[in-house]
Amino acid sequence: MDPRGEIGYNTAEVIPVAVLKERVDRLEEALMRLVYVQQKTEIEIQNLKEEMKAFKEEMRIFKDEMKAFKDEVKVFKDEMKAFKDEMKVFKDEMKVFKDEMLAFKDEMRVFKDEMKVFKDEMLAFKDEMKAFKDEMKVFKDEMLDFKEWSKKNIENLNRQWGHLANKLGTLVEDIFAPSIDMALEKYFGRRPSIVDVKKLVRKNGKSLELDILALYPEERRVFVVEVKADPDRTDYIDLFLKKLEEIPVFLPELAAYTVVGIYAALSMREETVRLLTRKGLYAMVVRGDIVEIINFDQVAERKNFGK
Repeated sequence: MDPRGEIGYNTAEVIPVAVLKERVDRLEEALMRLVYVQQKTEIEIQNLKEEMKAFKEEMRIFKDEMKAFKDEVKVFKDEMKAFKDEMKVFKDEMKVFKDEMLAFKDEMRVFKDEMKVFKDEMLAFKDEMKAFKDEMKVFKDEMLDFKEWSKKNIENLNRQWGHLANKLGTLVEDIFAPSIDMALEKYFGRRPSIVDVKKLVRKNGKSLELDILALYPEERRVFVVEVKADPDRTDYIDLFLKKLEEIPVFLPELAAYTVVGIYAALSMREETVRLLTRKGLYAMVVRGDIVEIINFDQVAERKNFGK
């Protein structure tokens, strides 16, 4: 008797262990794939959520930008309307301007005709002015000759007057003393407070004679004028310099003053003027009816350079 027919015997198919193990392995592999697919899906879903969030944000920004753009378009539209109205006004103004320009053109034509007449008149006037200019040139030449003749005669008279005054001992009083205030104001800015003429100082048996002494107490400055009838003698210049050095001795109240020397004469040679300039002395002469310092700029420049 077949033993499988016995009571209590399991008639189900018996699965071999190897097959069962293989099936379990396949099941595990399938589960692992399912888990992988599930995880991958979750990641993709998460990424999709992030992308959707970013897209939503971009759409919000885009919406705001579109709203702003819409507002700008509205503003632009209003501006264009205003511009259109302005252009209409401008067009009307241009029409008025065109009419005015036509009128101006007619006026310019009339003005051109008038200018032609004026030009002809000016040509005639120019010819008259040329003739007048020629006459004035002749007159100017005659005046220059007369001025030169007058200058020579005045200088000659001054020399004669100076020689006569020198002989009488009044060259300082008659010529330079009356003019010293005006001359110092012209060249140094203002008149002196005190002017002494023919000042004589005696001390310890010696004497110092100054032709003209002009004081500026506020500036602590004193001008000493030495007048000579024969100024071109160089020894006179040396003696004048020595006299300037002796002023603080004879006049101690002027020891703190700046002493400025002026060497004066009716006229003097150029080489004398150059020598005075080198020694820092001003050269004063008579020209016409006034006295002038003829090396003022040169001496002033040297004094400033020395400072």
